[in-house]
Amino acid sequence: MPHIADFIARHPVVPFIRECDFAVRTPWYMAERRLLDYLLVYIQNGRCRFWVDGKPYLFEQGEFCLIQPNSTTILEGLSNTVTPFAHFDLFYNPEREKSFPTKAGQTVLDPYLHLLQPRLDDLLGVSIPSRLQPTSSAKFRDTFLQVVEHWQYRDPVMQLRAQSGMTELAILLLEQYLADRPSQRIPQHTLGWITSYISLHLDQDIGIEDMAHRANLSPSRFNAVFKEQYGMTPHQYLLDMRIGHACDLLRNTELSQEQIASYCGFADVHHFSKSFSRKQGMPPGRYRSEQKRLISAPAASDN
Repeated sequence: MPHIADFIARHPVVPFIRECDFAVRTPWYMAERRLLDYLLVYIQNGRCRFWVDGKPYLFEQGEFCLIQPNSTTILEGLSNTVTPFAHFDLFYNPEREKSFPTKAGQTVLDPYLHLLQPRLDDLLGVSIPSRLQPTSSAKFRDTFLQVVEHWQYRDPVMQLRAQSGMTELAILLLEQYLADRPSQRIPQHTLGWITSYISLHLDQDIGIEDMAHRANLSPSRFNAVFKEQYGMTPHQYLLDMRIGHACDLLRNTELSQEQIASYCGFADVHHFSKSFSRKQGMPPGRYRSEQKRLISAPAASDN
């Protein structure tokens, strides 16, 4: 499994509830299946026996069971039970809407491997038990019951409350099982954040020292790593973003060149005009006129 920070940079922790309900049942049985997602079950009332990857567990009232993706499981209620449950993803997958809680007898998942969630056991290198024993048990229980309750209402606010609650549960879970591990910062060579950072501060005076500090690198090392990753210096990249934003504003707004210069982080309109001309081969005013002509040309030819 790759470095945790590298993995999470590509697959952020964004809990997503797929199915959630209070299950009120007489003695019941669900045949073996293999999971694509996470399944969290709270034994609110009754007794259950669950098999997880062939190992039997007897659950009493007040206990939690966490079953991770790719595990085979058999679920059985030994008495009348109330078992609030949630099928959910922990890690973002752009195709998550296509995933589903697997059905009884569904143990071969080859056609659906692109939907399979990563296991915390594999990613964190720790063993998270199926018989979950949260450190903050009362808080974990109350939050989970609120999640299940909120999920029953399909309006946007309650859905957000449910998803927010599941995020809180994920935090409690990760805090508990990562407590003995040193915090892992994003590796120094990972600069995937740079575009968002520059966009957010484009109208400001962005210095190499600021970006290097955020990357936990010396300015000289930051320059070297940046050029290796982006094929240009940070100054060139920043200028490209400033000019690109200026082009967008010239094409799509009636803002003055003074305003555009300010919004794009140029010291003044003269600096803006000089930099723009050098990069685009024409001054901003001419660029705006050319773009308007190109936009109006198809409409004129239709008449």
